[in-house]
Amino acid sequence: MRRTPAILILGILVVALASRFSSGFSDATFTSSSASSGTVEAAQDWTAPAVTLANPGTPLQGTVTLSATATDAESGIASVTLQYLAPGASTWTTVCTDTTAPYSCAWATGSLADGSYDLRARAVNGAGYTSLSDSVRTTVANNVVVVLADPGDVVRGNVAMGATVYNGGALPWLVTIQYATAGSTSWKTLCSGLSAPFGCTWSTTSFANDSFDLRAVATSGTTTVTSAVVSDVLVDNLAPTVTMTDPGSPLSGSVTFAASATDAGSGVQQVVLQHLRNGTSTWQTLCTITAEPFSCRVATTTLTDGTYSFRAVATDVAGNTATSAGVTGRVVDNTVSSISVDDPGAYLSGTVTVTAQANSTAGVASVRIQRAATGTSTWTDLCTSTTAPYSCAWDTRTVANGSYDLRAIVVDGRGAASTSAVVSARKVDNSTLRAVDVQASNGDGTLGRLDAGDTITLTYSESVAPASITAGWTGAALPVSLRLRDGNLVGGGNRTDVLDVLRNGNAVQLGSIGLRDDYVKARKTATFNATMTASTVTVDGVGRTVVTIVVGTLASGGGLRTSSVAPTMVWTPSTAATSLGGGACAATPVTESGPADRDL
Repeated sequence: MRRTPAILILGILVVALASRFSSGFSDATFTSSSASSGTVEAAQDWTAPAVTLANPGTPLQGTVTLSATATDAESGIASVTLQYLAPGASTWTTVCTDTTAPYSCAWATGSLADGSYDLRARAVNGAGYTSLSDSVRTTVANNVVVVLADPGDVVRGNVAMGATVYNGGALPWLVTIQYATAGSTSWKTLCSGLSAPFGCTWSTTSFANDSFDLRAVATSGTTTVTSAVVSDVLVDNLAPTVTMTDPGSPLSGSVTFAASATDAGSGVQQVVLQHLRNGTSTWQTLCTITAEPFSCRVATTTLTDGTYSFRAVATDVAGNTATSAGVTGRVVDNTVSSISVDDPGAYLSGTVTVTAQANSTAGVASVRIQRAATGTSTWTDLCTSTTAPYSCAWDTRTVANGSYDLRAIVVDGRGAASTSAVVSARKVDNSTLRAVDVQASNGDGTLGRLDAGDTITLTYSESVAPASITAGWTGAALPVSLRLRDGNLVGGGNRTDVLDVLRNGNAVQLGSIGLRDDYVKARKTATFNATMTASTVTVDGVGRTVVTIVVGTLASGGGLRTSSVAPTMVWTPSTAATSLGGGACAATPVTESGPADRDL
């Protein structure tokens, strides 16, 4: 017989009361005159605790005290664990766990290797929720140690270099700063004979645009100490290439301005589109774009009618800039009629609202919105509207799946007609199987960094045949590889890094996940061992396949970064995945649902 939680709790209370009074009678008398029917409930705590690690300073030697503060207003703090991450390590080591405030312990650094360490605190509240503090960087120096200051991941021009000698005593020290091509051991002198404060200038313009390792060597008499290597510093003195796309002429209404930009070094950081009206001398900004496609939609009604030049200015991550040739003699004219179709999106399904923007100095009599199969010139009216907003509800299920163009025709109060630019190649896809959501959760590693224990979850709209994702798969736990690639390797930029899943070196049919931020160094790839499973959840009576990828250990590559922003991931599924009935999955991308948060 199934017992509900309420019956079980009542049973426990009855047993507890019987046990309390069966051991004998008290000589006291208690008479209750209360008839309350109130309910006693345990307070709920759904909030993670707050925890902060105190900075112990730098450098550290011998035994030092680490301390943290932690608070939780609902269930209190159960424990605080203090941890460190050794140089070059990927696993955090526990120093101690304290269950009472003040949360502190002694950290004996004498047996540790000298170098740079990260410290953090991990708090657990009474409800079992966990929080990690921001990490603190410090230097352990129990012996004579030389530390080279990190000049940054990407450098250009003249770069200030510096080193620090710890525990050097009163002896005179000379420092040499050396470089080697990344991954090699062929060290060469960058600057030498440096006395305190051990600084020099690195003129990177005489170096190849490449990645380099750096280190410092300190010498006093016959004693020589060498710093840890600062690896993979990219020299980039090469400016990006940028071309402004001709927006056409005349221009009116809402217009898409665009440019193309590439950078073979550190990647394109941003592109600024600018305009200059004839008779003026100062370029003005139309928009600033930080990710491909480098385009923006601008209402030309915000520009004074006249003749304009347009250009693009691209800046790479290193700070190099390039300016495109100007597109000149383009006329902005909003004095008559303007008409444009708002882009309804790259992928369309179900009933879609298609909206046109129309205006005319003679008044708008009507707006017709039309569609045509891409590559044809046979236009079919979706609707005719005589009042703003000019829009149609287009039931895309009345046409075949495929690519369609959209346009609008405005007729002004004088009877003159103007036709909009075409919004081309919008894909209609009413396949029932499609991507519904993508989510990621952090394991017990560093928040915002891909590492062991992290989980990626992909949800389809209905049940999927597992064998269509990878041959022979039943949905059971399957060893796979999770590949993280820098966006520059897949035609994007630094902040467009991509995840996909491999089996035996080949991509499985899950598609790809755009992380929308920088999780791995420029032009680097990191591959993790992982496990992939498929399960089924039921939503509104429909079974949905949920594919879960659990990240394991790093298998190859490196150059991992920690993201400090809260991007929204985008999953672009593969059309090779099929439903149980054999229907192909729609290619429509899906954006991570819920509030923006730090993934992984």
